[in-house]
Amino acid sequence: MKIKASLIVCALMLVGLALLPAFLAVTRSDAAAGGYHLLTKKTLGGEGGWDYLTVDAASRRVYISRGTHVMVVDADSYDVVGDIPNTEGVHGIALAPESGRGFVSDGRANLVTIFDLKTLKTLGTAPTGQNPDAIVYDPASQRVFTFNGRSGDSTAIDAATGKVAGTITLGGRPEFAAADGQGHVYNNLEDKSMVVEIDSKKLTVTNRWPLAPCEEPSGMAMDTAHRRLFSGCHNKMMAVVDADSGKVIATPAIGQGVDANGFDPGTGLAFSSQGDGTLTVVHEDSPDKFTVVDNAQTQRGARTMALDTKTHKVFLVTAEFGPAPAPTADQPRPRPPMVPGTFTLLVFGQ
Repeated sequence: MKIKASLIVCALMLVGLALLPAFLAVTRSDAAAGGYHLLTKKTLGGEGGWDYLTVDAASRRVYISRGTHVMVVDADSYDVVGDIPNTEGVHGIALAPESGRGFVSDGRANLVTIFDLKTLKTLGTAPTGQNPDAIVYDPASQRVFTFNGRSGDSTAIDAATGKVAGTITLGGRPEFAAADGQGHVYNNLEDKSMVVEIDSKKLTVTNRWPLAPCEEPSGMAMDTAHRRLFSGCHNKMMAVVDADSGKVIATPAIGQGVDANGFDPGTGLAFSSQGDGTLTVVHEDSPDKFTVVDNAQTQRGARTMALDTKTHKVFLVTAEFGPAPAPTADQPRPRPPMVPGTFTLLVFGQ
């Protein structure tokens, strides 16, 4: 009986060991799935509105566009550590670590401001198309691409020299973009509800894919390992797209007023930030299955975000607002004014 009992115990232990990897996988999946909540809320103050944010995970900096300048914040202490001035109508910031340079899209000036990543000192400018908005660095070509809203094209700039390499006609009004690191840059055409694929070395559009049922795509992120694009759509969905075929694979629901997306390869989570004060978190269960696991409450106006891939934290910004002014013929839907001194950084994590 003792021998038989021992055999039974051993068998149960073997079964337990066999099931352990599956248990751990489920545990890791559950840990990665959600639970995003506010970790820190810090008033930064200062003047200017805002648009895109960019995190330099290696150098521990957060770059925040502020209308006429770029505010630089420490990614761990959340203190303001620098400022890049004279960036008129700034929309976004792209970082080219190989050349030690950063690039700012100056929407009102039709320029890119080039700065040193270590000192934050301005090194020069480069001309672009009209109203450069989104901006992205492509490591395969070592070029920076601006997406110019008014002229409907993209300006390619050599990151090392700051010289314009060429202009690409897009055939629509561009919004945000993503690079796959293999020589392709993808961009949302908001007015066409399409994604365009660009050959970053030949500077040509190689594909145009409709995003239906997605309408008015804005933010974009990419899972480069699994070749999946994430486009935030203004009809309250995230279009997950195969970056090779252009097929829309999934359309998980998001909040209202999306303007930015992110993807964390360490957790398999895709993010979408909305102006209605929500942060939608989508788990990549597999390359073909996506599940909404969180709709964290942020704050009204927190429509843009940036992801820190080192700490898995999400940075958002917003402010307090006063009452909207009365509509006029020129401004039928005027925006409410920002209350001075209330510009705030929100840090979300698990």
